Amino acid sequence: MKPSKIYAEVLEPSALEQYDAVMALPDVVQGALMPDAHTGYVLPIGAVVATIGTIYPSFVGYDIGCGMCAVNLDLNADLVYTMANTIQLEIMKRIPVGFAKNNQAQEKLAKDYPDNISLPFTDNISLPFTDNISCHIPYGPKCLGTLGGGNHFIEIGKDDTDNSTWIIIHSGSRSLGHATAEFYMKAAAEQYNDERKAETASALDVNSELGKQYIIDMNYCLEFALMNRRLMITIVIDLMDEIFGRRIPVNDFINRNHNHAELVNGRWIHRKGATHADAGMYGVIPGNMRDGSFIVLGKGNPDSMNSSSHGAGRVMSRNQAKKRITLEEFKASMINVPAANVDVKRIDESPMSYKNIYEVMDLQKDLIQVITHVTPIVNVKG
Repeated sequence: MKPSKIYAEVLEPSALEQYDAVMALPDVVQGALMPDAHTGYVLPIGAVVATIGTIYPSFVGYDIGCGMCAVNLDLNADLVYTMANTIQLEIMKRIPVGFAKNNQAQEKLAKDYPDNISLPFTDNISLPFTDNISCHIPYGPKCLGTLGGGNHFIEIGKDDTDNSTWIIIHSGSRSLGHATAEFYMKAAAEQYNDERKAETASALDVNSELGKQYIIDMNYCLEFALMNRRLMITIVIDLMDEIFGRRIPVNDFINRNHNHAELVNGRWIHRKGATHADAGMYGVIPGNMRDGSFIVLGKGNPDSMNSSSHGAGRVMSRNQAKKRITLEEFKASMINVPAANVDVKRIDESPMSYKNIYEVMDLQKDLIQVITHVTPIVNVKG
């Protein structure tokens, strides 16, 4: 019997079917479903799977490196409340959201914090792009410092423990990760003549040329996604310095992506919508636009392969939310957040679209320790 642990109390039948199908694969040796698990593509969102000798692009997903960054500012959150609308407007002026991108490539980070990451934008990157997606090579650098859409956000919030301020950002590798995933999912599926196999889960041998190349390109996308979040954090710090007329001291910096694969003790640990949670490792688990985020410390639980949830998890699809939730209900739910994008096109991101984050946190006490909760003051959604 393969080790398997399900932390979610309520699961869609389709999510459980996906998980069972993946666990039946011979090269899959362990699995876990986090409390926020729900139906995804091939593998549920909120799943962690270990394999030996293989890596699955579909188990990492399309937004490679999607994750969270957070920095703590030595700034009394009461001051942020007084300037909430100004902060929100300045963020939206300086950071493209949704499908928008910068007019020019953003080839380096501003200032000396957070630490710079150098990426070889002027060199040929290793992605074996076809003509169909070659446009993403010049497009990628223009996406640095851009938020994206969906559940991606920039949030300024109050530390409920000491009333300091946090900048929290959820974003990913933008078009670069999607193009990479699409290329390798197709390449992996083409190895199989059995169409059913291609439709369910297609593996790459980690010792094959294609498998080695995917690992290189996946790691490139992880670095790209991290640099994207760091650039946005730097932009937000700069604009807050301007608004408050002083250099605001920056304390902790946390980065945790939740779509990746890593080699640990001979096994490839795939996290698809799950936060890395080694013992003593800091992480960020967001809830929704109203309920904010949790700063956590991992416990390194082997049953979850040192993982925790990456958020609250959806209870409604985007289409369902748009049909069931009214704009009035959305506005009423957000009345205590001073500055947030509350409009008809973001109804699918309303708090009611997600599981109760407090219940989700209760279900993973064996996986993480909560350090503090961050209450949102400003929330910018793509």
